[in-house]
Amino acid sequence: MSTPETTEIHDFIGIGLGPFNLGLACLTEPIEELNGLFLESKPDFEWHSGMFLEGAHLQTPFMSDLVTMADPTSPYSFLNYLKDKGRLYSFYIRENFYPLRTEYNDYCRWAAGRLSSVHFSTTVASVTFDEDAEVYVVSTEAGETFRSRRLVLGTGTPPYVPETCQGLGGDLIHNSRYLPNKEALQKKKSITLVGSGQSAAEIYYDLLSEIDVHGYQLNWVTRSPRFFPLEYTKLTLEMTSPEYVDYFHALPEQTRYRLETQQKGLFKGIDGELIDAIFDLLYQKNLGGPVPTRLITNSALHSAAYDDTTGTYTLGFRQEEQEKDYTLETEGLILATGYKYAVPAFLEPVRDRLNWDGRGRFDVARNYAIDTTGRGVFLQNAGVHTHSITSPDLGMGAYRNAYIIGAMLGYEYYPVEKTIAFQEFAV
Repeated sequence: MSTPETTEIHDFIGIGLGPFNLGLACLTEPIEELNGLFLESKPDFEWHSGMFLEGAHLQTPFMSDLVTMADPTSPYSFLNYLKDKGRLYSFYIRENFYPLRTEYNDYCRWAAGRLSSVHFSTTVASVTFDEDAEVYVVSTEAGETFRSRRLVLGTGTPPYVPETCQGLGGDLIHNSRYLPNKEALQKKKSITLVGSGQSAAEIYYDLLSEIDVHGYQLNWVTRSPRFFPLEYTKLTLEMTSPEYVDYFHALPEQTRYRLETQQKGLFKGIDGELIDAIFDLLYQKNLGGPVPTRLITNSALHSAAYDDTTGTYTLGFRQEEQEKDYTLETEGLILATGYKYAVPAFLEPVRDRLNWDGRGRFDVARNYAIDTTGRGVFLQNAGVHTHSITSPDLGMGAYRNAYIIGAMLGYEYYPVEKTIAFQEFAV
């Protein structure tokens, strides 16, 4: 472990260790020209552990692992993990491209455990810039100081709680904490799930499966006009391509923001098989009589109150197509309201070195740089407004890392595909 007085200058420091920066750590491990360091506040790798529902799987195939799409020969591939664990033939016989979510998390932990560049339990407190040495100075809460020529930000997107529910009181939870709180939720007389998307659907199915055991009223309310399936047709998947990134990034800022809103269903929808499974389960349970559950669409949450004497939430919704207001009372409240990027506070001292767009978000260059030099600070994820649906896509993580590595080295170490799509996006 480096000491607080270290004078070593790293080629880059990765702050945060989600799948994207972990992939960068794996891909840079064999590159002698790059001396990297990765700092993560958690004591070990953890990826959405509150949503490890039985049978839940990734929505992208196993080739969207940490390294394969950049380097299929890497020892950090998912297939090598399976071989090491003695499960390669079982996975082959399973004939399913989609790893289980718990399996993917274990794979990432396996990879992280083999890397010498990863420092867990290290929380970054501030980042400054040494003008004389032309290096970033990363200070931790423990008093350590690290110096680096470049930064790669991979702090992820924290759970988003709507303003109406902030500081509300009671024991409401974000879906990211579902499993640790499931038992307590099922002791309540009523549970309301607000939001849509894959996580909401998984939780609804899980609670619906056991509704007759516990006898609670179960409500699922979404602002969307319907329970949208994830669009996963092959020509649509070509939008996760280098050509589409080039096309989208070159569009005017206001056009990109408009498309960001319109394209949410391309990466935030529900797996079609899960939607069908929910309907089939509802049909099955209704054979014995009406089930105490409601699925409500077109309803935006605009107010919320909590009564601590009764332990009850009163939620105010507006049915947007009818333009009518109504309320729901519930004891349990789950917010499946997604995640929203927040600029880390530790960047405040170097704010003037970063590029910002007209809406106060990072102006991310085509090479994923966000600093004024165009080669000093790179961003993982959090760029849907500049790089479209490729930003959160696990399958594009290795592509982005190959791009960032090329930008840091000044030459292409991992060949980056330029054209893969059959369709044309620009005239």
